[in-house]
Parts: sequence; C-alpha cells; structure tokens
Amino acid sequence: MTDLLFRDDAYLRTCEATVTGVNDRGGVLLDRTIFYATGGGQPGDTGHFELSDGRRIDIATTVYGETKSEIVHVPAEGQELPATGDKVVLHLDWERRYKLMRVHTALHLLSVVLPYPVTGGQIGEGDGRLDFDLPEMPMEKEEIASRLNEIAAADHGVSTEWITDEELLAKPEMVKTMSVKPPMGSGHVRLVRIGDVDLQPCGGTHVSRTSEIGQVAVTKVEKKGRQNRRVRISLAD
Repeated sequence: MTDLLFRDDAYLRTCEATVTGVNDRGGVLLDRTIFYATGGGQPGDTGHFELSDGRRIDIATTVYGETKSEIVHVPAEGQELPATGDKVVLHLDWERRYKLMRVHTALHLLSVVLPYPVTGGQIGEGDGRLDFDLPEMPMEKEEIASRLNEIAAADHGVSTEWITDEELLAKPEMVKTMSVKPPMGSGHVRLVRIGDVDLQPCGGTHVSRTSEIGQVAVTKVEKKGRQNRRVRISLAD
C-alpha cells in the first residue's frame, strides 16, 4: 500500500519516500507519495525523483496499480530505474498540478450552477468540461460564467471529510456523476465540501478556497446527442 499524502494535503510539493518495488512494466512503487494517480477525469501527476547519488528520474505520469491503494509512478522512457530500498525525494510539477486543482474545483462549482446529472467530464491544464444529461441548456454561456464566477469569488472554504459506504448508499442524491461511480469498497468514501454550496464524493485534488480559482470563462456549450449537453470552461489566465 502507498500512503497517499495528497489526500490530506494537496499543497505538498515535495517529500521523501522509499522505493518498495518496480513492477514488470518499469513502474515505480513507493511507500508514500504526493503524486495523484489518473482517475475521476483528472490526469496523473508528473514531476521527478531525486536519488541520493544525485541522479534524476523524470515521471511521465502516475496511475493506480492493482488496487486504489497502490500508486504506480511511470518514468519517462530511457531512464535507469531505482532499486527496491532506494531513498528518493519526490518533486511535483506544481505549476501543472495547481492548474488541475483550480479547474477541478471550478467544475464542482459548474455542477452547482447546472444542477443536473453529470454524464462525463475531463480536467485539463487550464481547461475542462462537464457533460450533462439535459435535452436543452437552460441558460446562455455568459450567464453560466457569471454565476460560476460569483460563487468562486465568494471565497468558500474547500475541505474533505469521510463517510461510510452505507451512509453514501443511503444518500444517492450526493452522487452527481452517472458515468463515474464513487470509489466504494474500502468501507469509506471521501467527500469534498465547498462551503455551504456543494458536497459530493471525490478523490481528486482541490484548492483550499474558491477564490484561488480566479476568473473562469465558459468557452463553449455543445449539443452532444439528443439528451447530452457539454459545457467547456477555461481559466482566464
């Protein structure tokens, strides 16, 4: 198992860890990590490892292993792999991660502005989208952006908490996504709370206050089938 430090503190940029193994595809396993693994529409983190002998190993992406408690760090091609037991210092590509955090939190707010079932989504480095189970869009993109920015500017705190699988099953209205189910099975589920405006299951990384999102533009509203509407957003900067 990997100790997932990003769950408790998404702002950690570096940490020390020990290599616990290298899988048959060259993925590096550690006893602890600050790197988020691909999941829930959010890409895996990138960055690099610093070894005690001064070597550097660039990490191209991060994915889950056989379970959600095992994180695999995928090195860029053509690099010498570490050995089990090696001590490494992890360095996160923070600029990229912070953009992903801002977009991810903005998409949670988008689901508040448009309170309809979510059929899909994607988080990018400065932009993202949500798809809604919706026959017609009830407002223009300018109004969507105005409402989203109003909530973000209110500087709501963003925090996490946990409930049991049974508690979530008793409150199905908390699950907004139709295509991606909450990570259940371990007995407890992580929730992300945004002030008093939103509470939903999520394993991703987020900013600590909505004001950190900054200004957001709604760049496009698309019709993607008879019962599906896609809304694309981007960070203004």
